[in-house]
Amino acid sequence: MNDQLRGLGTALITPFKNDKSIDYEALDRLIDRQIAEGVDYIVVLGTTGEAATLTETEKSEIQQHVAQYVCHRVPLVLGMGGNNTAQLTDRIRKTDLSPYAALLSVCPFYNKPSQEGLYQHFCAVAEASPIPVILYNVPGRTGVNLLPETVMRIYAAQPGKIAGVKEASGNVAQIKELIRLAKDKLWVISGDDGITSELMEAGAAGLISVAANAFTSDFRKIVYNTGNEGAALQQRYAELVRLLFVEGNPAGIKTVLAQMGIIQNELRLPLVSNSEQVRQEIREAMESLQ
Repeated sequence: MNDQLRGLGTALITPFKNDKSIDYEALDRLIDRQIAEGVDYIVVLGTTGEAATLTETEKSEIQQHVAQYVCHRVPLVLGMGGNNTAQLTDRIRKTDLSPYAALLSVCPFYNKPSQEGLYQHFCAVAEASPIPVILYNVPGRTGVNLLPETVMRIYAAQPGKIAGVKEASGNVAQIKELIRLAKDKLWVISGDDGITSELMEAGAAGLISVAANAFTSDFRKIVYNTGNEGAALQQRYAELVRLLFVEGNPAGIKTVLAQMGIIQNELRLPLVSNSEQVRQEIREAMESLQ
């Protein structure tokens, strides 16, 4: 079990300029802010990073830029997933993953594979990867649910290769069952800002957070303070967390970061910025936290 992957990880956004090109100055400001506020590790090129709308060249440039800029100040996790197993494993083999502590790989989307298909897919990913793999279960985006029994089957077939699971199914009972089965074997990481306190109380290893892009120190407190203190702080953020996702991710967190003056509020199609109504609701929710 890799202790580097305990605690709070931020699912890093990709800032864009008005012309939709990557804003590396804003990206560096955001990284510095994360580290100063105590993030344990950073996840690069995940869903929140809008990886689906980046070219392969852009993804390679971001991957290298972040690794060089962070320069070992915190561990890094790289998002690499896909629904063509052969193509994905070929990409993994051809990518220099040496600056990264782990690979975050989402369940294949659109194809809707069976549990056997998920098992074989992730075994192939683990075999191709020179670094540990974090499985990423997010049925709301992929259309498939990676069941706890399948996770443990993958773990058993790939000893030492599966570091953990980012669980974003929203199914608390399922996640708790996975925590029970995975005890002392692999980390179960919350992929949902809104239920982290409950999952930490149940034995989760931490959180990969969208909200931590803006509120790093407070979400670190939620992760590290189990019991009433963590639950109370999470409840305080409940409305804002809801608003972050009401018109899709990362529209909400980019609205927050733009209102904080850290980035420009730009996304790439088919994603668009929040409506004026939601921007106003987010502004009011942020003011209520002060």
